Amino acid sequence: MTIKPVIHTCSDALASAIIEQTGKRIQLALPLGLGKANHIANALVERALTDDTIHLQIFTALTLERPELNSELKRRFFEPALNRLFGDYPDLAYAKLLRAGRLPQNIVVNEFFFQAGQWLKIPKAQQNYIPVNYSHALACLLDNGVNVLAQLVTHDGGEYNLSCNPDITADLLKARREGHARFIFAAQINRQLPFMFGDSQIQAQEVDLLLDNPNADHELYSAPKRPVSLADQAIGLHAARLVRDGGTLQIGIGSIGDAVSHALILRHKHNAIFRKLVDELTSRNAAACNDFHDDEPFQEGIYGMSEMFVDGFLRLAENGILKREVDGAVLHGAFFVECRDFYQRLREMPAKERAHFQMKAVSFTNEIFGDELNKRRARVKASFINNAMLATLRGSIISDALENGAVVSGVGGQYNFVAQALALDDAFSIITLNATRQSKDETVSNITWSYGHETIPWHLRDKVITEYGVANLRGKSDAQAIAAMLAIADSRFQNDLLEKAKAAGKIDPDWFIPEAYRHNTPDHIKKKLQSARKAGTLPVFPFGTDFTETEQRLLPAMALLKQKSHSKRALFHLFINGLIPVDLTAAETACLARMQLNKPASLKEYGYQKILTAALLKSRE
Repeated sequence: MTIKPVIHTCSDALASAIIEQTGKRIQLALPLGLGKANHIANALVERALTDDTIHLQIFTALTLERPELNSELKRRFFEPALNRLFGDYPDLAYAKLLRAGRLPQNIVVNEFFFQAGQWLKIPKAQQNYIPVNYSHALACLLDNGVNVLAQLVTHDGGEYNLSCNPDITADLLKARREGHARFIFAAQINRQLPFMFGDSQIQAQEVDLLLDNPNADHELYSAPKRPVSLADQAIGLHAARLVRDGGTLQIGIGSIGDAVSHALILRHKHNAIFRKLVDELTSRNAAACNDFHDDEPFQEGIYGMSEMFVDGFLRLAENGILKREVDGAVLHGAFFVECRDFYQRLREMPAKERAHFQMKAVSFTNEIFGDELNKRRARVKASFINNAMLATLRGSIISDALENGAVVSGVGGQYNFVAQALALDDAFSIITLNATRQSKDETVSNITWSYGHETIPWHLRDKVITEYGVANLRGKSDAQAIAAMLAIADSRFQNDLLEKAKAAGKIDPDWFIPEAYRHNTPDHIKKKLQSARKAGTLPVFPFGTDFTETEQRLLPAMALLKQKSHSKRALFHLFINGLIPVDLTAAETACLARMQLNKPASLKEYGYQKILTAALLKSRE
C-alpha cells in the first residue's frame, strides 16, 4: 500500500505538524538556491520568533534575494522592473532578519555557499559560514542531525518530483531509506517547476508532509542574464578551442559561461568566423594556442556533465553540439537556477526530449567515486571550466574568499571538478578569469604574485585563461608556470609581477617577457573584437535578456557608478563632467527618462542627472 503524505493548505498548520513531531529543536535543511520551500521556512521562522523556547537551526546554501535597493539610482533602476525581472518570488524571512541584524539567538543560519558578494558586510553570516566542498555537504547535514528537510517539488500524475534540486536531497532520502538518517520531508508544491527525470523522480511515500495550495505558488527566482564584455568573449573564444569533439563539458552560470557556450556555437555553426576571430586574438600571442587546440566543427558532439545545469547547455543542444549520449542523457546536472526563459523552455519541452536532460545527485556529478569504471568511460576528454576571482603567478586559484577571511561566495564544486579533472585520463581543469578588475575607481590586476587565501592550491594547477590567452601549467616547473602566467597578464602589470618573481628567486634574473606578450591591453582586445560586436557576431547578450533596450544601455553606466560610489572625489568629477554641454543620443535621452531624471524636480535630482549623464557618456563603446 502506498503511503500518501499528509496534505496541508496552510504553511502555519504544516509548521505546527513539524513541531509536534520533532519537538522544539529543529535542525532544518533547505536545498541550495531555487529548491527552498520558502513558505514552510518562513512559517518555522515565525514560530521561533514568537516562542524563544524553539531552537531553529537552518542549514542551506545560496540564499536567493532580490537586489537591495540601497542607493537612490539603484532604486530608480530596479524598482520599476523588479517583478518583471524577479517575479513574485517570496522573500525569505531569515535573510531579511539576518541582513538587518535582528535575527534572535534561537535562530541560527549556517550556509556553505553565498550569493556572490551579498554577505560580505554581515558579521553573523560570515561567522556562521561553513566551508565545505559541495560533495561533502551531505556529511555535514548528517553530522549535525538534520531532522527536517523542506523543499519545493512539482508533480505529474501523482508522482512527486524534486525538479531543480536533487543535488543533496536525493542522497539525503537514500540515507534515510538505509537507516542512516531520520528526518521529516516537508515538501511544497510549486507548479512552475518543470518535471525533470533522473534522481529528481521520487516515490510518493518519500514525502511526509505536503503544502499544496495554488495560492502559495509563486514565480521561480529568475537570474537575469548579465552583459558579456569583450574580455569575456575573448575568454570564451580561447576556452572553446579546449573543448574536444566526442568529449565532456562542465560550465557554470554567468557572463563567461555564456561566452563559452556562444563561442562553441560559433565554432560549430559559423566556423570561418570563429577561426577568423581566434586568429585575430592569437596572431601575436602564442600562449593562447599552446599545447592543444581544436577549431573544427563538432561531429560526434559533446556530453554535458555539470554540477549546474545552465542555459548554455540548452543552447548547445539546440545547435546540435550537446548530443553525445551517456545512459540516454546528453546532460547530467545536479541543480539549476536560471532565467525565466530557461524554465519556460523546460516546462514546454516534450517529455521525451526533456528526458535527455537528467538531474542527478551531486555525489554523481562532482565525484568519480561510486561506479568509477562507468564514470571514467563516460567522462572522456573532459573540459571542466570554472571561473575565479584571482590567480597567483604560481597558479594558486582564489574563487571564494578574500585574504582577510571574508567569504565572497563559497568553494561549491570547484575543488571537486579540479580534482576530478586530474584524476581522469585526458581531462582538463580550466580556470577562467578576467585579467583585471575595477576596485575603488582603480584598475588592478587579477593575477597577483601572492595572496593570503587560496581555493585551489598551486599543486593542482592546470590551465588558466584570461582574455589574453591560455596558460598551461600542469606539470610545469615554477619558472615555466610563472612565465606562462605573465604571458596572459595585463601588460600594465607585467613588469611589477616579473620583478616580484625575480626578487623571490623564482625566475632567472636575465629572463624577460617576449615582445609577443607585451601588448595585452583592453584596447588590443577592443581592436580585435569590436567589429564583430558591431556586426552582431559577439553580442552583449548572446542568449537574450529580460532587460529592455533602454535598461541594457543603462547597465554599463550603472556598473561605472557602482565603481565610483566608493569615492566622493570620483563622483564629484562625474558631476563636473556632466555639466559639460553635449548632444545625447536618443538612447541616452531615453535612459534619463527611464530613471525619471530627464526633468529634475530638485537640486538633488539635478545632481543625479549630471552624474548619470557623465556615466552614460563614459560608457559609450
